[in-house]
Amino acid sequence: MSEQGKGSASTSTAAPAPGSDTYKGWLFKWTNYLKGYQRRWFVLSNGLLSYYTQAEMAHTCRGTINLATAHIDTEDACNIVLSSGGRTYHLKASTEVERQRWVTALELAKAKAIRMMNDQSDSGDEEPTSQTDRSEIQGTLKVLVSKLDDLSTCNDLIAKHGAALQRSLSELEGLKVPLDGGEKIKAVNERATLFRITSNAMINACRDFLDLAESHSRRLQRALQYEREQRTHLEETIEQLAKQHNSLERAWREAPTHASSTPSAPTTSQGSERVNKEDASDEDEDTEYFDAMDDSTEFITVTASESTQHRFQSNLSGASGGQASNSNQEDHMSPICNDVSAKEPVRCRQRRTQIPDKPNYSLNLWSIMKNCIGKELSKIPMPQVNFNEPLSMLQRLTEDLEYHELLDKAARCESSLEQMCLVAAFSVSSYSTTVHRTAKPFNPLLGETYELDRLEEFGYRSLCEQVSHHPPAAAHHVISRRGWTLRQEITIASKFRGKYLSIMPLVIHLHFHSSGNHYVWRKVTSTVHNIIVGRLWIDQSGDIEIINHTTKETCQLKFIPYSYFSRDVPRKVTGVVADSKGQAHYILSGTWDEKMESAKIIQSSEGASGSEGKQKTVYQTLPPKLLWKKYPLENAENMYYFSSLALVLNEPEDGVALTDSRLRPDQRLMENGRWDEANVEKQRLEEKQRAVRRRREAEATGALHEGRDYEGYQPLWFHQRRESITGETNFVYKGGYWESKEREDWSMCPEIF
Repeated sequence: MSEQGKGSASTSTAAPAPGSDTYKGWLFKWTNYLKGYQRRWFVLSNGLLSYYTQAEMAHTCRGTINLATAHIDTEDACNIVLSSGGRTYHLKASTEVERQRWVTALELAKAKAIRMMNDQSDSGDEEPTSQTDRSEIQGTLKVLVSKLDDLSTCNDLIAKHGAALQRSLSELEGLKVPLDGGEKIKAVNERATLFRITSNAMINACRDFLDLAESHSRRLQRALQYEREQRTHLEETIEQLAKQHNSLERAWREAPTHASSTPSAPTTSQGSERVNKEDASDEDEDTEYFDAMDDSTEFITVTASESTQHRFQSNLSGASGGQASNSNQEDHMSPICNDVSAKEPVRCRQRRTQIPDKPNYSLNLWSIMKNCIGKELSKIPMPQVNFNEPLSMLQRLTEDLEYHELLDKAARCESSLEQMCLVAAFSVSSYSTTVHRTAKPFNPLLGETYELDRLEEFGYRSLCEQVSHHPPAAAHHVISRRGWTLRQEITIASKFRGKYLSIMPLVIHLHFHSSGNHYVWRKVTSTVHNIIVGRLWIDQSGDIEIINHTTKETCQLKFIPYSYFSRDVPRKVTGVVADSKGQAHYILSGTWDEKMESAKIIQSSEGASGSEGKQKTVYQTLPPKLLWKKYPLENAENMYYFSSLALVLNEPEDGVALTDSRLRPDQRLMENGRWDEANVEKQRLEEKQRAVRRRREAEATGALHEGRDYEGYQPLWFHQRRESITGETNFVYKGGYWESKEREDWSMCPEIF
């Protein structure tokens, strides 16, 4: 849809009735290029957004959008974009304030709908009411049930006695003998008396039931009225906030000089605008607020004034370890940690700085993905390379070493707490390459390997191997002559849900040779949004707990998920570094796509309670110190948004193993822009892998019938071992690869390409 076509509509909306159970109003809905925007009556109720034409408002609904599975976005001042069920709806309000009211109502309704879905699926996890309320409700229900039983008994008696009375009357009509008449009349009177008594009991029981129902109905009515008043008050508050927000926006646009003097982190256009608005607020510039780490106490950091810094520095001058001396307020890390020049000069090979530009191919993703909803991502067949980038998952795993110098610097740290800060920055830096990388890497073939030998340039050697195919698993081992060893195992557990897919964490071990410090952490969940409709975007969310198993020191990192209504900077990360006793020493802050900083805590105190009643801890810190900053990308949009390291990962090299990802033909053809040939080659490789798997399955079946043991596939360079620290069974490097490379002997490698 062109902006010119969409911007030609004039809009007018009617304000919904405050306090009602539904949110109603006029919006303009984009139909097509011939008719453009058309006026529609929208009704938001119970998590469903329905729309009608003016002529059919009373009887015919044109469409309904389930907000529980919808993605809500905004384009410009008045537009709203809803993506649901593979369709995109473009709506326009009359004013920015009206648009904001609708977006607020939609977000609240979506949250409520999701909460209701979760409550239905997890109905036994939480108690809906208190013990007193539940007992009162159960007592009322018992009384109502007993009254209903009385009514049912009376009904049966009335039916019984009524039938007997009817028979008596019939017999009375047929009497001829006066003597018999007296007896029958007496019987009729008895039946009538019983019927009257039973009817009176029935009426009394009905009256009791009605009185009880009315009394509880009045109570429920009062509770409902209270909830309606609260909702009306909330709507008025949100409307007032929307007006204030609109005023701030206009004031900000009219004062462009403020924007030039206030730095802001690079984000998307929408996120950048919101960050700048927040920078224009009247809060103290030296105060930074951090979210609480799950159930821990909320905390606030306050940067100390210059006089306070000098006072605390003099008090800390004799400290050691985690409380190291700090003679320079602008540099609170130990001098050895800041020495980044301890690299021996070497003559480095000239690496490539670009690859062929990405061709512009169009493809209908839904035609392939619509039958894959609910499946594991690794089992979704991708018949074309159009969805891929010219790197394998093994190479993407190696990209974690983009900022390896953080580990070089950490290995030289004398303080384990300062070392923890750098390890935390390294763990965050691995996500910086993913912000625009929405293409899918090639699934490695079983037995595929990837080496990155930078021993002469940067002092490390890296090796990855695909050790399992279903479930897909890869092992990674890196050893550096600068004092550290890193190993990780990735077992992707992901589900495609039709709208997004989530990639679950993996475990990482990091060992420093000189100090013996052993760090373990798991990565957060990565989520790719708008798989089918809309612009793809990636978010990282969750918590990382980094544990130094040698010293028992910890770092709690929180990746804040993106939210339209959040005041936080997009992609924000906060953290606290604490010693073995739980005492905080450093505050970490930044974004996972840009930079991380650390601030040394010099004083802490208990503050006032937060909005949820939790006690806030106020930390007074020195000015923050930059730990890590992302390298700038050049011409990245034409080269799959590859970083400088990613550009060289698939560069041909001599002497690598026959199973190395650089030698994979379909991946090489794709990088060279020959996508049609790459698609043919990709299908050939996948069919060859299926044939090998069928042969192994046949061998396993034959061994079972013959009573023989069948070992199955075993990785070439890794084997499974139980980790003594965590107790988990992981694939670890067993050696031999680099020795084989020196001998130029790859005879043991399987032919997988």
